Amino acid sequence: MERIFLEEHGEPFTAFGASHLAALFIYFAGIVVFLIFSKKITGNTLAYSIIRWSLFSLLILSEVSYQTYTALNGIWSLADHIFLHLCGIAGITGAIALITHNKMLIQITFFIGLVPAFLALLTPELPYDLPHYRYIKFFIHHTVISWTSLFLVVTSGVTISFKSFLKTYGLLLVYAAVIGFLVNPLLGSNYLYLAHTPTANTPLDLLGSGVWYYINLCVLAFVVFAVQFLAYRFFTRKSPKR
Repeated sequence: MERIFLEEHGEPFTAFGASHLAALFIYFAGIVVFLIFSKKITGNTLAYSIIRWSLFSLLILSEVSYQTYTALNGIWSLADHIFLHLCGIAGITGAIALITHNKMLIQITFFIGLVPAFLALLTPELPYDLPHYRYIKFFIHHTVISWTSLFLVVTSGVTISFKSFLKTYGLLLVYAAVIGFLVNPLLGSNYLYLAHTPTANTPLDLLGSGVWYYINLCVLAFVVFAVQFLAYRFFTRKSPKR
């Protein structure tokens, strides 16, 4: 069992292999449950509390275990293992929102966590397959980030407005500027993939190079946020306001 925690051991990850498809199936099953049974979950105090604290525990455990894993294997570094990627920030804001029910954090987590984490699940930057720790942590963490983003919205009654869409996008641009102009050059890192595209094949490879990469990345983020906002409006337009 301990061999799954060794950095040098593991079968190479196969995109859209059996283990990848199984993880995606579990992800979509959870999304369907939250969409269909959101009212029942909200109305059942016990079910709500179990799901809420389970999501919170998994978010914290995933991050703490990963930091511990990289430290024990002697591979931890400022350039690669701080939770400054978008999904890492979404995991933190989501965990805090699960405790505080802060409206702004719920809105931010919805935009930066739901689809971005799903896209990461589709195109994992992952060296090892099941049953390695890296596989287990990656899919649990990103699945729970996305689930939390949806759970917070469908159970809290917080409205995702056009204003919150623009505010979150503006905050993302400011955060990206700090990471791109200060953090990445200082640490030699690639947080937010602003220095270069991921090693895995992802849609970011289609964004071009040089200044066009950054322009297209901003456009892509805007489109992703817009799609999430429109999807929210579609699913809530006939729902009674709570």
